[in-house]
Amino acid sequence: MKSLWNKAEAKKSGNDLLKLRVYSSRLLGQEEDLVLHGGGNTSVKTKERNVFGEEEEIIYIKGSGWDLATIEEAGFAPVKLKTLQRMAELDHITDVEMVKYQRMAMTDPTTPNPSVEAILHAIIPYTFVDHTHADAVVTISNTATGNGRIQELYGDNMLIVPYVMPGFLLAKEIYTLTRDLDWNNIEGMILLNHGVFTFHDDAMVSYEKMIKIVTKAENYLKDQVAVKLEGSGRGEIDTLKIAQLRRSVSRIWEKPILAHSDNSETCTAFSNLPDLDKIANKGPLTPDHIIRTKQTPVILSDDHEEDVCNYAKAYKNYFNEFNNGDLISLDPAPRWAVWPGHGTLWFGTSVKNSNIIRDICRHTMKAIFQAEQLDGWHPLSKSDLFEMEYWGLEQEKLKKDSTPKPMQGKIALVTGSASGIGKACVERLVDEGAVVAALDINPSINTCFNQIEVLSIECDVTDVAQLKSSIRNTIAHFGGLDMLITNAGIFPKSFSIAEMDDETWSKSMDINVTSHQKLLKLCLPYLSLGMDPAIVIIGSKNVPAPGPGASAYSVAKAGLTQLGRIAALELGEKGIRVNILHPNAVYDTGIWTEEILEARAGHYGLTVEEYKTNNILKVEVTSKDVAEMVVIMLGPAFSKITGAQIPIDGGNERVI
Repeated sequence: MKSLWNKAEAKKSGNDLLKLRVYSSRLLGQEEDLVLHGGGNTSVKTKERNVFGEEEEIIYIKGSGWDLATIEEAGFAPVKLKTLQRMAELDHITDVEMVKYQRMAMTDPTTPNPSVEAILHAIIPYTFVDHTHADAVVTISNTATGNGRIQELYGDNMLIVPYVMPGFLLAKEIYTLTRDLDWNNIEGMILLNHGVFTFHDDAMVSYEKMIKIVTKAENYLKDQVAVKLEGSGRGEIDTLKIAQLRRSVSRIWEKPILAHSDNSETCTAFSNLPDLDKIANKGPLTPDHIIRTKQTPVILSDDHEEDVCNYAKAYKNYFNEFNNGDLISLDPAPRWAVWPGHGTLWFGTSVKNSNIIRDICRHTMKAIFQAEQLDGWHPLSKSDLFEMEYWGLEQEKLKKDSTPKPMQGKIALVTGSASGIGKACVERLVDEGAVVAALDINPSINTCFNQIEVLSIECDVTDVAQLKSSIRNTIAHFGGLDMLITNAGIFPKSFSIAEMDDETWSKSMDINVTSHQKLLKLCLPYLSLGMDPAIVIIGSKNVPAPGPGASAYSVAKAGLTQLGRIAALELGEKGIRVNILHPNAVYDTGIWTEEILEARAGHYGLTVEEYKTNNILKVEVTSKDVAEMVVIMLGPAFSKITGAQIPIDGGNERVI
């Protein structure tokens, strides 16, 4: 590990200690081998004048919910230093009381809650304090002889503390250990199974002490031939099995979830380790990871449903073993899976949540592999992990994500997504909490969306090979399929039947009806495994009310509608709803060029503006209006409706 300290950048902070604290905190936060997703914390002590003009000692400490990689000044909570130091002298307070008293000692109540380790930072007599969960150090301590190895590696100038539950108990333990200690003789502090503390009155020195301590651990692992996990081949992606697994986990979790698969060489190599059941089921890298990953992954066999059910039973037994009678069990669903020969999978209620679990588990796998090359992976005991998992202060972190959006965890596929109705549907579904595979033949699809909830795929829907690949990528990326919006289409140039050329007719049939049939057929195995699966077919007003000169379009859309009606009849027993939406006069779409719009308006003797609002309500129907109706049809309002044909046209007298 190399120091990233840049004197020129640090100098920009001037004499502002908090700005310097932000700079050095971000250096720590950007290194994943030090902290992950909100892990670790930093602080700085300074003096400020209060409203009475009195000088007070203040500690600015990382606030709850902030990430060191992106932290700003607003992410640090200012707390009266003397109050925190006096709290360390108390014989006992609960962690809930500790949080309350820390909050009462803040000088700015608009800032976030101080870290649960604020008291510990306060009793360390240095201006800057850095705390990380450095992988290399924790890996060594998570071995059968970890205590001795750490002691041998760092010697007497390192304060080495056996694991203590974070919060007041840890602060009290450090306070007791260091009351008669000369801090000048201490290079740093290692909390076994937990992490590393460094400190100094100079921000750069404290930061570089951290780098030095961690580098020493990394070099030790290399010297012990504890090499990093490497593979020689990628595992097979079985998309149908993944969809089945995702459904099983969703049922245990009692909500739709995402399942991201990783068949990289590293993950595949981990899945092929001997004694996988034994080494993967001991616990996470650090105890604070357990609220994200649970204690262990589910190890998959050929029967994924049974594997998940057995995992849930084991979790309930684990809960009953350590529950003191006052706790309510969390859901028993796994958060990640190891599939021998195939790789790993991560489960989450959102892409962000799933990515956090992915990152934590990748570091955990690396640590397990390295520890096994020493004298075995030995993290904390089940009882210690249970205490952390059900610690109220840790559960508060999860409550921030506890209000799900209506379609949270659901997976949609939308064709014709680069513009118009398709694009509006993608945007509206993401607003509702869904993730979306957005397909379009136009290369612009690759730059239409920048949300992590959207998987953009360039695809010609008339090409079966491309459709298969797109669906496969969707399942591998998100885990399944719940909603299909089959929307891709063209509006061919108007010809009378007598003037119709074969190419125009065939192209309309291929894109406007046949491609939808192919897509539907390929998606059905996955929709059958979906959560409340539903299909919305984008038809047209031309079905109930065709116009002259539009036979190629009208006939194709009529065929598509009939396909949807038959699909509703055939798929109802599988619980798959199929409904058809008939838009009219939606002109902000890719199929309506200015040339076509002017031609159609002229055909009826209208101006373009008159043509746009040529309906009973005299309103213009937009792509967003159609997308809003699509979301309603996919949602609970249509839970008992299938085979319906719904117009969205402002009222068309020919249809009525």
